[in-house]
Amino acid sequence: MTIKVIIPKAGMGTTEGTIAEWHKKEGDPVEKGELLVEIETAKAVQEIESPISGVLKKILMEEGETGDIYTEIAEIEEA
Repeated sequence: MTIKVIIPKAGMGTTEGTIAEWHKKEGDPVEKGELLVEIETAKAVQEIESPISGVLKKILMEEGETGDIYTEIAEIEEA
C-alpha cells in the first residue's frame, strides 16, 4: 500500500509550507517515526516523521519549493 505524505496544518493562519530539507532520498528505506523532511512555515520549522515503515518511493516537492497545506509532497510504499 502507498501512503501519501502531506504538508500538515501548523496552526491558525498557516496556508503554506516550504520544503527546507529532505533527510531521505527516493529509494531509501524508512522506519515509522523516523525524520523524513523539515518544512518551514511563517511561524516555525516542522519536522515530519514517516507514518509507516517502508521505502520512500517518490519525492514530489524538492527543497526550496513551496506548497499549500495538505499538498502531497511524497509517497511511501509500505514494507
